[in-house]
Amino acid sequence: MHTPPIDGLIARRAARADLPRLLELLADDDLGRNREGVGSTDLAYTQAFEAIDADRNQLLLVAELDGRIIGMLQLTFIPGLSRRGATRANIEAVRVDSACRSRGIGAWLIAYALHEARLRGCRMAQLTSDKRRTQAHAFYGQLGFVASHEGFKLTLEATP
Repeated sequence: MHTPPIDGLIARRAARADLPRLLELLADDDLGRNREGVGSTDLAYTQAFEAIDADRNQLLLVAELDGRIIGMLQLTFIPGLSRRGATRANIEAVRVDSACRSRGIGAWLIAYALHEARLRGCRMAQLTSDKRRTQAHAFYGQLGFVASHEGFKLTLEATP
C-alpha cells in the first residue's frame, strides 16, 4: 500500500453521515455543478447511498484529512464470464476537493482502490471519464490507464 501524500490522510468506507459532503464533492466542478443537488434532501440520494452501502460488490471510499472528507470514489466489483471468469474493478465518481488538487490525493486514493481490487481477486480495473474532462484523462494516463475502448451511454427514463 502506498504511503499517503499528506500526513494524517486516511481512506475509509463512506458512512451515511458523509452524504452531504459527498454531494458537495460531486458538484465541485463545471460538469457536476449543474447536475447535483448540494444541500438536497432528495430521498433519491439517500436511497442510492443505502443501496451502494448494502451491496457487497460496492465500495464507496472517502479520503479524509483532519476529520474532513477531501476526496471520494466508488469502486464496483463486476463478476464476469469473459477473460476466463475475470472480476473487474470499475472506478467511478473520482473527486478531490478543488482546494486540495495536485497534491497526490487522487493518485493515492486510486492506488488504494486498486489495492482493494487486487484483494478481491480482480484481474482488471476500468473507469470511464466524460470526454470533456481532458485533465482527468491525462491524470489517468499517468497512472497507467489506457484509453483502449470507446464508451457509450443511453439515458433511460423510469417506467411508470
